[in-house]
Amino acid sequence: MSTPLLLAGQPLSLEEISQVALGNRAVALDPAALPRIRSSRAVVDGVLARGETAYGVNTGFGKLSEVRIEPGEVRTLQRNLVRSHACGLGEPLPDADVRAMLLLRANVLAKGYSGVRPELIETLLALLNWRIHPVIPARGSVGASGDLAPLAHLALALIGEGQVLFEGRPLPAAMALLQAGIAPLVLEAKEGLALLNGTQAITAVGALALARALRVVELSDLAGAMTLEALKGTPTPFDERIHAVRPHAGQVAVAAHLRALLAESEIRESHRHNDPRVQDAYCLRCMPQVHGAVRDALGHARATLEIETGAATDNPLVFPEGEILSGGNFHGAPLALQLDAAAIAMTTLMGIGERRVDRLVNPDINEGLPPFLSKTPGVSSGFMIAHVAAAALLNEAKVLAHPASADSVPTSGGKEDHVSMGMTAALKFRQIVENAERLLAIELLCAAQGLEYRAPLKPARRVGEAFVAVRSFVPALREDRVLSGDIEAMAAAVRTGKFDGWRN
Repeated sequence: MSTPLLLAGQPLSLEEISQVALGNRAVALDPAALPRIRSSRAVVDGVLARGETAYGVNTGFGKLSEVRIEPGEVRTLQRNLVRSHACGLGEPLPDADVRAMLLLRANVLAKGYSGVRPELIETLLALLNWRIHPVIPARGSVGASGDLAPLAHLALALIGEGQVLFEGRPLPAAMALLQAGIAPLVLEAKEGLALLNGTQAITAVGALALARALRVVELSDLAGAMTLEALKGTPTPFDERIHAVRPHAGQVAVAAHLRALLAESEIRESHRHNDPRVQDAYCLRCMPQVHGAVRDALGHARATLEIETGAATDNPLVFPEGEILSGGNFHGAPLALQLDAAAIAMTTLMGIGERRVDRLVNPDINEGLPPFLSKTPGVSSGFMIAHVAAAALLNEAKVLAHPASADSVPTSGGKEDHVSMGMTAALKFRQIVENAERLLAIELLCAAQGLEYRAPLKPARRVGEAFVAVRSFVPALREDRVLSGDIEAMAAAVRTGKFDGWRN
């Protein structure tokens, strides 16, 4: 994008984070933030000049906070902090998550309560704009005192240590900085701690996963509408009057979306007056109530995450007026609880979607469609195993939906005796969202195949347009073929916004 995103510690939207993390939007430090940043740094310099003691400035950390550090060892303290805390394990975080971490850490430091020099923030932004991505292992954070291990691996790159990806190639950080003309930082008092002590790994992973989840929940309305048409269901349960008397915001929005998606349907008119059924199954009839509740849960998560993007989360906080105060803003509980709730919500969404897939393929309940949507049942299995795959995806999501925030393991010699486990919550939420994208893809494919058998009757206009879009990615199933590629292609189309025209 042509307009750089200016950072001054303000809350950032999921869309802005995605523009930087997934796109090419440049980022710059807002000049208006500089006076506040410099005033905060002056407080740290004043403490050192007066020989006073302040946690994280000239003391050890955690259980070692009572140890006073001599002036000549302050820089060594900050460098050792970064090195010792770079204890992450497992697979590296994707580039998009790393970019979001760089963005978010720079932004909260720009808020001006961390006591760092402007040069540190500018170096973070240089890595982001040059697309120099520190290699950050995904595991090792308990979400208090912030995301210590992931942020330490990020901080390593700033001092020219550790590994990075630069132009898609793995390189030592020192070499990448040299090639980009970026000088490695020598960390001054408080700066190592300011880089490590925050919730930006949780927020980065959670925010990008949440943006994907919001797309899935809205497109689930589309998949449900297609399924309802394929099964010759009724849109009566979406009548505005029903939802006006139970006016949860998500429920009302989903009902309105479904009414718009299902308008102008020949399939509906074909059985409006001669259908012996009184009511559809819950997975069709209760879409507003279930999809709507998921929307509301994700909305709460979004509000929390967007507050966090502009929150000062390190410790101690350095107030420009002259005080350094220790507190607990690094604790990831607000994020962990919301991401756990979002994980449960997405698993619930997957559950109702899997039930609709079953109704499409199950010959006992699929309203006259061929068994497993196969043109030659028996000889061909059709979508039988696609439903099995949906069940497997749902099972994994149910296991992952157990709340990480319900657990705490004391660390740092008991000093940090209650932690959030927010990074675990974020990582498993991301996996649930990935499963949900694939399950949604399976429903879209099955629903489209079901609509093939209702021709020449035409579905609702918008459902018909969506059917054409599905067919632009995956052809109809005329005989058995390997479906893995079809499902992955459809999931990728969902993930990359190819169906965003059907969101409301």
